[in-house]
Amino acid sequence: MYTRHNQKNLTSAQKKRFTSALLELKRNGTYDEFVRTHGTYFVPDRDRKLRVGHMSPSFFPWHRGYLLEFEKRLRELDPTLSIPYWDWTADSSPVSSLWAEDFLGGTGRAGDLQVTTGPFAYERGNWTITVGVSEAPFLTRNLGRPGNPISLPTAAELQWAIDDPVYDSAPWNSTTEGGGFRNKLEGWAAPKSERWRNHNKVHQWIGGHMTGATSPNDPAFWLHHAFVDLVWDRWQQRHPGSGYLPAAPLELGDLQRGRVISLDEPMPPWDLTPRDMLGHAGIYRYE
Repeated sequence: MYTRHNQKNLTSAQKKRFTSALLELKRNGTYDEFVRTHGTYFVPDRDRKLRVGHMSPSFFPWHRGYLLEFEKRLRELDPTLSIPYWDWTADSSPVSSLWAEDFLGGTGRAGDLQVTTGPFAYERGNWTITVGVSEAPFLTRNLGRPGNPISLPTAAELQWAIDDPVYDSAPWNSTTEGGGFRNKLEGWAAPKSERWRNHNKVHQWIGGHMTGATSPNDPAFWLHHAFVDLVWDRWQQRHPGSGYLPAAPLELGDLQRGRVISLDEPMPPWDLTPRDMLGHAGIYRYE
């Protein structure tokens, strides 16, 4: 069993090993395959087909499986590696160590939002964007969105989600308002005065490539979702009597039947079910 560390506790050597492995996965084509996978399984409500990655109950187990597959590739290159996590309620500044030259690099420059610092800067020649809707070949960010400022989620906003004892509820999509940890943490269930909460708000705060379906183009994606995975752990510990919903396939006639994954149905592109991903004991732990 290995440990996923808080990014703020990483040594310079650990940061170097992590970023070097990302660059190698990019070089050999593996990284872009993962970006394509995320883009394929980001299916919005308006599409009348299966939603597995987002806007659905399988948001947490699908991303756990996705991170595990990526982590496996990292550890094949360097067995000491794991995906670090970023607690965005604590490290909430554009000048946090996460965005330093020796780790992920900083925000984009004015005008085109191109990231020009750190190992993923386009000018270094190692990080060309090839997957996604943007025509720009360089990584983009707009930390904090200075032109229309947005803040990262607070500890109180996160706790608001964790305190909900119900995992999810009908209609099992982005419009779910009747209760449910999944939608409150994923971030579509927001007050009328806001568009996003929690997970979604983080994507918007980073800006640039992180706002689209191919958000893994930005390596910050992995640290963000490792923390989302940790928060799911916290919710399970807070509500030991609550479980994944829906537990069984939806009834005939339900408009969401065939569009939502229940507890024992496989989540493409793998043969994993949400039940398979309810825990990670014996694989990894969080510090």
